[in-house]
Amino acid sequence: MNRLAIIGLIIVAILVLVVIFAPWIATQDVGQTNLTMRYLPPSAAHWFGTDATGRDVFARVIFGARISLRVGVVVVAVSSVVGTIMGALAGYYGGWVDRFMSGYVFNVFLAFPGLLLAIALVAFLGAGLNKLIFALCIIGWVGYARLIRGQVLKVREYDFVQAARAIGAGDIRILVVHILPNAIQPLIVQASLGMAGAVLSEAALSFLGLGVPPPAPSWGVMIEEARDLSTLAMAPHALIFPGLALALTVLAFNFIGDGLREYLDPRQRKR
Repeated sequence: MNRLAIIGLIIVAILVLVVIFAPWIATQDVGQTNLTMRYLPPSAAHWFGTDATGRDVFARVIFGARISLRVGVVVVAVSSVVGTIMGALAGYYGGWVDRFMSGYVFNVFLAFPGLLLAIALVAFLGAGLNKLIFALCIIGWVGYARLIRGQVLKVREYDFVQAARAIGAGDIRILVVHILPNAIQPLIVQASLGMAGAVLSEAALSFLGLGVPPPAPSWGVMIEEARDLSTLAMAPHALIFPGLALALTVLAFNFIGDGLREYLDPRQRKR
């Protein structure tokens, strides 16, 4: 695995440890306001300074990692499971099943830009973390379904699959035992890249006021609260630290995805 992938793994490992031990790392109350301590610069008492209402930016960045990882893990898990099932059925059975799934269902979801569809869903359902996760799952499963469909279409023609069918193996056994284990590798890469996309989408929707509502310590909310010019001039740290946390997290998962793609592809690994 290349060096960038190792760096990504280290960053994600640190992020996971931060999420697990957040109450011990950040002892400040993320929701406690103190207007007499507005826009304090970074110091020993407040490592990342304070924001417009005197809340500790370090504590909010640390606890914001929990929201981002929760959204990423749940969205990727649900989307990949649903997409795998739908794509495997379409690719294995072919015929009218494939025409209906890939020709109608997949294309309906792909006809709309993903983020715009998520904005419409969240605007209809209302703001909230669970509703945000649901909206991202709705737009996220199609990519996994198309990927698995293509892999299943290829693997189902292999000799060992034909042999299993010839000796009377059932469809479920052929799919689960013979086809999916040999078609799942690209899904692992897609899941890693999907984590980065889910984290970024959560921050974007929260920035627009359609995700996690304030005063929740979401990185998108923190960036939105610190984006006006007066805040940037007075306290740039209120924007820089959540922005850096978001950028490092997205880059880390992208590095891991690229490394996994190279490692799982024999041609790239040989090169």
